[in-house]
Amino acid sequence: MWVSRFNIAPRSIRRAAGPALRACQPCWSHHRFFSQPAALASQQHQTEINGQKYETDSWFNIPPNVINKVPRKLHLQKDHPIYITRQIIQSVFPTPTFKYHDSLDPVVTTHQNFDSLGFEKDHPGRAKSDTYYVNSDTLLRTHTSAHQAETFRANLSDGYLISADVYRRDEIDRSHYPIFHQMEGARSWDRTTVPNGDIAAAVWSDIEKLPKHSVEVQDPNPPFHNERNPLQEGHHSAAEAEAIAAHLKRSLELMVVEIFTRAKAAAKKADPDFVDEPLQVRWVEAYFPFTSPSWELEVYYDGDWLECLGCGVVKQKLYINAGVPNQLGWAFGIGLDRIAMLLFKIPDIRLFWSQDDRFLKQFRGVSDDLDSLRRFKPFSKYPGCYKDVSFWLSSTSAAGGSIKANVHDFHTNDVMEIVRSVAGDDVEDVKLVDEFTHPKTGRRSMCYRINYRSPERTLTNQQTNYFHDKVREALVKRLGVEIR
Repeated sequence: MWVSRFNIAPRSIRRAAGPALRACQPCWSHHRFFSQPAALASQQHQTEINGQKYETDSWFNIPPNVINKVPRKLHLQKDHPIYITRQIIQSVFPTPTFKYHDSLDPVVTTHQNFDSLGFEKDHPGRAKSDTYYVNSDTLLRTHTSAHQAETFRANLSDGYLISADVYRRDEIDRSHYPIFHQMEGARSWDRTTVPNGDIAAAVWSDIEKLPKHSVEVQDPNPPFHNERNPLQEGHHSAAEAEAIAAHLKRSLELMVVEIFTRAKAAAKKADPDFVDEPLQVRWVEAYFPFTSPSWELEVYYDGDWLECLGCGVVKQKLYINAGVPNQLGWAFGIGLDRIAMLLFKIPDIRLFWSQDDRFLKQFRGVSDDLDSLRRFKPFSKYPGCYKDVSFWLSSTSAAGGSIKANVHDFHTNDVMEIVRSVAGDDVEDVKLVDEFTHPKTGRRSMCYRINYRSPERTLTNQQTNYFHDKVREALVKRLGVEIR
C-alpha cells in the first residue's frame, strides 16, 4: 500500500492533526485482528459480486451498499471526474512504452493482495477491521498493487499503468469513502536486452528522450542513503539506482506539472483574482514495503505543500518472484479521487457517486476536450442534522473490559460500517466525541456524533430520526453494545 495514495492533505494540517490525517502507517493500538464482522457476515454461504458467485465463510464482511457499487467503475465512465483524471495522467505515459490496464477484476486472493508484496502475516492491513473479505482466502482488493506481480510476470510492455477501484473499511467524512480509485505505474529495464547489459547507460539515454520542464524542484537528499533510504545491495549498483531514480523523478514531475497546470487553469476560469503562484515540487525520503530507495512527492499549490504520491525503486524480490529476475525499475502509486477533488475543487467525495444530473452535466464533453475543464460549481448546500449515540461496549470484548484471551474486539470502523449500511450517502461524517472508562468495572463508554446530510436533497426530521433509530438498533444487534 502506497502510503500517500490516500492523502492529498496539506502537510501542515497532517502534522498538526497527528496520525489521523497522516499517511497510512501501521498503528497497532488502532487495528484489531478480531473485529466484529459487518452486518451480513455469517449467515449466508454465497455472495454475488459483478455477476460472479463466490463461496463465503465467517470472514465475509462486505455490506450490500458496497457490493451494489462494485459494477459502477467510475474510472471507466466517460466524462466522470475520475475518468478525466485518469485520462490526464495517462497522457503523460504514452503507449507503446506503457500499457494501460483499466479493467482488472476487484476480487483478488489474499496472496495477490498481501503475500506477493511481502506483507507480514500480522500486518494491520490484513485485519477484518480494515479489509472487505469474501472469505478467508478472497477479498476486494485494497490497492492496485494486488496486480503488480502478475503484471510484471506477464511482461507485456516496458511500462504499465493500472487504474482501478479499491476498497477499504474506513472512517466517514467528506474525504473518505469505502470505495476509491488508484493508479499504479511502473517502468522496467531488462539486463539481457539493453545495449551491452548496461542498465545505467540505457536509463540515462531514455531520460534524454523525456520532455523537460521549468518547475522549481527541491531535492536536497542523495539518490540513496545507507540508513535512511538504502540501496538494494547485491541487486543494484549505485549507478543503476541513481539512474532509475532520476528517470522516476523526471517522469513524475512531468505528471504533476500536467495535473497542476490544468488545476491552475481551471482555478483562473472560476476566479479571475486567483493568485497564480509559481509551481514548486519537492522530494521527501519515505518508506514503502516494496521499494527502496523510496520517496514522496509534494507540490506547493494554493498556499501549502500537498503530499501527492509515493514511489521508489522496485524491490528486486518482486521481480524475482514474478519470474523476471533480470528486470529492474521504478513504481509509483497515486489516489485518483484526491487528485480529482483538487483538480475540480469538489468538496465531498460522496459526490463522485452521485447520479444527479446537476453534478454530471458539469463535466460533459471534457473527456474529448481537456482544455474545457472547469471547477465544479456547487448546486446547493443542504442543512445537516447532528445526532449523538452513546453506548457501553460489550463486557465480552477486550475493548469493553474483558481480560479473557482471544475475545473479539471493538473497532471504530465497525460503527462506520453500520452507519453507512443504514444511511448510505445520506451521512456526511461520524466523529468520536467522547469516551469514558468506568473506574470500578473497567467498561468503556463511547459517544459518536453523526451528521446526517445528503449531498443532493434536504433530509426531513422524520427521515433522520428513522436513520438514527435504525443505527441504534443495528449497534445493539451487531456489536452487542448497551445504549445509554
